[in-house]
Amino acid sequence: LNSELTKMFVHVSVFVFFFLLGFSMSVYDVTSRSIYLKWPKFSGASSYRVTATPVNTVGQSFLAHFSDVNLKGTLTSLTPNTIYVIQAEAIDKNGIILAETQIMQSTAPDMPVIDHAYSKLSNSITVEWRAVPGAASYLVTAQDGDSFTETTVTNSPGTVTGLKAATLYRITIRSINSGGRSQPSPSRKARTVLAAPILSVSSPSCDSIAVSWKAVYMAVGFSVSLMRSDGLGRMLKENTTNTSLVFTDLDPGTLYTIKAYAWDASGMPGDDFTYNQRTSPRAPADVQVAFNSGTLRAIVSWMPTEGALIYSVIVSNRLLTLKCNSSSSSCTVPSLQCGSEYSVFVIAHNDAGSSKPTVAVSLKTIPCAPGSVSIEEDETGTLLVSWSSVYFSHYYVVFVKSDDGLEVYCNTSHTQCHFQSDCGFTYFISVFAYNEAGQSPLGDVFNYTTAPCCPSDFSTVFVSGDTLEVTWSPVRGAEMYETRAAAEAGTVLCNDTAPACTLSALQCNTQYNVTVYSFSEVRGSNKSCASKYVATAPCSPEIKNISKDALSVISVYWQPNNNDATYSITARGEAGLWHCTSSGNSCTITNLPCGAVFSVSATAKSPAGQSLPSYSVPLETAPCCPTDLTLTQVTQSVTNISWSVGMGAQTYATTLESPKGQAKCHTLQNYCLLGCITCGTNYTVSLKAISETGLTSTCTYQGYSSSACCPSGVKLYRLGNNGIRVHWRASEEVTTFNTDLYGSKGNFTCAPLSGLSHCDITEIPCGDVYTVVVTPATNQGLKLALCPKKIYS
Repeated sequence: LNSELTKMFVHVSVFVFFFLLGFSMSVYDVTSRSIYLKWPKFSGASSYRVTATPVNTVGQSFLAHFSDVNLKGTLTSLTPNTIYVIQAEAIDKNGIILAETQIMQSTAPDMPVIDHAYSKLSNSITVEWRAVPGAASYLVTAQDGDSFTETTVTNSPGTVTGLKAATLYRITIRSINSGGRSQPSPSRKARTVLAAPILSVSSPSCDSIAVSWKAVYMAVGFSVSLMRSDGLGRMLKENTTNTSLVFTDLDPGTLYTIKAYAWDASGMPGDDFTYNQRTSPRAPADVQVAFNSGTLRAIVSWMPTEGALIYSVIVSNRLLTLKCNSSSSSCTVPSLQCGSEYSVFVIAHNDAGSSKPTVAVSLKTIPCAPGSVSIEEDETGTLLVSWSSVYFSHYYVVFVKSDDGLEVYCNTSHTQCHFQSDCGFTYFISVFAYNEAGQSPLGDVFNYTTAPCCPSDFSTVFVSGDTLEVTWSPVRGAEMYETRAAAEAGTVLCNDTAPACTLSALQCNTQYNVTVYSFSEVRGSNKSCASKYVATAPCSPEIKNISKDALSVISVYWQPNNNDATYSITARGEAGLWHCTSSGNSCTITNLPCGAVFSVSATAKSPAGQSLPSYSVPLETAPCCPTDLTLTQVTQSVTNISWSVGMGAQTYATTLESPKGQAKCHTLQNYCLLGCITCGTNYTVSLKAISETGLTSTCTYQGYSSSACCPSGVKLYRLGNNGIRVHWRASEEVTTFNTDLYGSKGNFTCAPLSGLSHCDITEIPCGDVYTVVVTPATNQGLKLALCPKKIYS
């Protein structure tokens, strides 16, 4: 390898592998003078040859041969801290090189030598040695039996920590570079010093400090020193083989620093332990108590004492103990009880403990609020307020304030007071007790509500047969009103918060005694209110019967059930309104139209008001007769009758009647076909208009005569080439006939003399088809179109 490659790989432990034909080699351990190699078995190789050549260093190469049984090899007797090029060759049994590979590897630095090993702390040992060329760091190992602790340092000295106190360790060092670690140095033995005693410190009094600790392994004695932390005064020091001692005659509330250590049989001191402890404070002086009667609090103050961090104030009596803590020279104690006497103490505290309590200071509080307060009202409008007596009270003051803002008071040494009162007011009453400490706390505020005032101006604004609506002006003190209507049949009540009430379910045509009472939830009802008499409206009449006196006249009958009442009857329909009035039990309505439907009802009216309408009774008048009726003969035996619509009619029944018989028709339509009509006969015509409910109007009209009878047996006879004879049989009623001949070449008529039954028509064109009709002759000269026709050719 050239110099550039050598420089590139300096201080590199493992360099690039060169592989030829799949053969490789690796390093699995390195020491100062040895390199440990391994490689995989190569096919066909019977041995392996390894050569190590130093790089940039004058020295000999090392050659080693290995069989194919063991695929590991060690190169020994190498130079420490030197880079070698290592080449491995796989050789067959004929000595031919099958494959080769090459790596670069550095040896570890030379083994260091320990100069000193010693312990200053119970958990560590410090080691000193001379530096080793090429070493980048050092591995220091402390071994205790099977356990060991290691630490890596960059130079001397090095310290191993995490050790056990008072324990003997075997110390070794290895030097390290990028190539690996050297062999351990020759060992040195060193023992860790004793552990420090763990102190428990307290201040049992304000001038002493007690120190104790547990026994320390391998210790034969202890040294404890004490000094003020601020450096003032002298140091106190004690040597002892015990595990406790007490320092006395110290300054109260002062911070002291305590230091302790143990030594072994050789006199070697171990670790020391330092602890700061303050002596407990002295009791405070000049305790003062100020009482606030308004808040039931006491402000306690005192002179500060040295070293106190916090003060406790204790206020107690036989039933209650209150505490207050403060870091200043005063404290407020809340929630004191009225009517009590307390003893007040102050105690100073710091982290060392508490002082003794101060001498007790006495505290008396204000009296409690009077209890068992009662309020009574007499008939004269006077309120009597009374209460029970209170301990420590010298006199009492009673305040009475009405809800309109007016306030009065009474000052007395007794336990009752009198006050004037009015209706409808709420009075708020407070009773206070007083002594030299001040006014008692506010007790219960009592309210007393007098009876509400009575409504005096109530009136009825609406009256019906079963309802009275009463209104009035609001009155003071009323939360609700009760309206009472009393009669022989019973009493009706109405409760409402509004100054109005509607009394329902009353009896009609009845006089009630009405009273409006005021009511409050606290005081109840004022029963002294005046009443008035009010009558309800008449009862609704009951229609007993309606009679139809004529086509357009009815009479209505009812049961008169009211006093001094006038009755009105109304017939209401689509055609309009019809009325009649009476103070008796019936009245008559006239001029009702035909074919109409009415609802008939009755009302009663008196000075008290008007009743509700009675239940309606339906009334239907007979249907109207049709004004127009027309008869048209369709055939000799069929006649069509039509007519105009009759108001109120649903169906119609028509009749044509003669001595020879009658024809009838019943239909929903306004026309009808009547059969079996006899020709040449006079008929009387009648029609019945029938309503949906079956009411019938019989209508008579002008008589009707059917048409004359047509001749029968009409026959035609030829009379030469241009003439015919028409022959027939005449009916008994008709003696004169007309014969008509109709053709495309002309029309011809023949009128024979009366009594003849034939007629000759001559000079008619030949070669044509003719229609021949024989009809009876009428007085008006009209020709019937009902007679049969004959065809002649």
